[in-house]
Amino acid sequence: MERKLGSKIWLSLIIFGLFGQVAWVVENMYFNVFMYKTVTFDLNATAAMVAASAVVATVFTVFAGNLSDKLGKRKLFISAGYILWGFSLMVFAAISVGNTQKMFPAANAVVMTVVLIIIMDCVMTALGSTANDAAFNAWVTDVTNSKNRGKAESVLSIMSVIALLVVFGAFDGLTKQGKWKEFFLILGSITAASGVLGLFLIKDSPAIKPKKTKYFKDVLYGFRLSTIKENKYLYIIFAAMAIIGVANNIYMPYLIVYIEFALGISDYSILLGVVILLSSALSVITGVISDKYDRRKFFLPILGVYIAGCLGMFFAVGMVFVSIAGIVLMTGNLALAFIIAASARDLTPADKSGLFQGIRMVFYVLIPMCVGPFIGSFISRTSNATYTDPVTFEVQPIPSRYMFIGAIAVVLFILIPLFFIMKMDKSKLKLNDNTKQISATVED
Repeated sequence: MERKLGSKIWLSLIIFGLFGQVAWVVENMYFNVFMYKTVTFDLNATAAMVAASAVVATVFTVFAGNLSDKLGKRKLFISAGYILWGFSLMVFAAISVGNTQKMFPAANAVVMTVVLIIIMDCVMTALGSTANDAAFNAWVTDVTNSKNRGKAESVLSIMSVIALLVVFGAFDGLTKQGKWKEFFLILGSITAASGVLGLFLIKDSPAIKPKKTKYFKDVLYGFRLSTIKENKYLYIIFAAMAIIGVANNIYMPYLIVYIEFALGISDYSILLGVVILLSSALSVITGVISDKYDRRKFFLPILGVYIAGCLGMFFAVGMVFVSIAGIVLMTGNLALAFIIAASARDLTPADKSGLFQGIRMVFYVLIPMCVGPFIGSFISRTSNATYTDPVTFEVQPIPSRYMFIGAIAVVLFILIPLFFIMKMDKSKLKLNDNTKQISATVED
């Protein structure tokens, strides 16, 4: 029987899911725009930044996730991590080519600014991965079971989209006015404030106890061949996660620049608002339904929706058609992501949820973000997509619509792990249901 999650758990899921994603929106999308508009048009600089942060995210999630397991604590990592995460975001308010020139007068100001942005992006990512990817995601696994993870994951997945809506709708105007300082200070403050709320909202599951195992032995646990064999279907799910991640990262880091400069839609806030609201609603409905049936039945139909969305974005021009294609693409993207994530939680050993967050990051972040952006950059450079500034007549490289064809070519490889997932006999697997754990942590 399904156990209902208490009000504090739902409130924590919403707050930390939303404000964590607000910070990730800034990191994943606006740092790219910040780099492109204020420092350099070189798309490889963006790809390098994304790849560097992916490596840092994975390393810190591996070590922090294991540490939270060993200590039997998530709350400390979540609350303190979010506070420091917010402060690291505020630091970007002081970064500019002009300030870099003052600090390093003998150096190439543009190159040094790129280096500073990449370094601070890595610092911010380290803190965010500790708080969100390692501790918060492990906590979610702690307090949910296989009967309610579809709902929980659908809510968490739309938090990333609602975060886009919040940032684009309320703060994008600051970036268009060149007020990057205010942009970073405000959003950094919001992230830090959510960490303070965590001191009062988050409660560690009573089922999570400190472990007396050797820390570094646990760090290596998920990378052992014996562990992979013992949890082979979990790693197959992770492989599917990596493939959809690579496909997404071919176009996602360049999406705002593509919409503004390639499609000529400068007022994209309205477009994104429509796409976000409708795709979120559709994905939540899918999440609720998927809890009632075998999630595997949804993989292929949703994959078809995702591919249709990519094709739509390839051909779409104008606000209306781009909106329709965007709704289809984001619905497929969100639904596919949360069904894969919920399936991974089902197969994660209950006593090692923190440990496996680091392994998840290898497939969820490291591989996608080290591969996808460079594919997108390569496609754009080889297709010679350019934009001519109407004032300065300067010709600058821009992302190409062929990114979406590249995403289709990559996402089709997901059929390989899906073949094995569909053959999986769930009756012979030990699923992570956390039934006793859920009943102990329900708070109304």
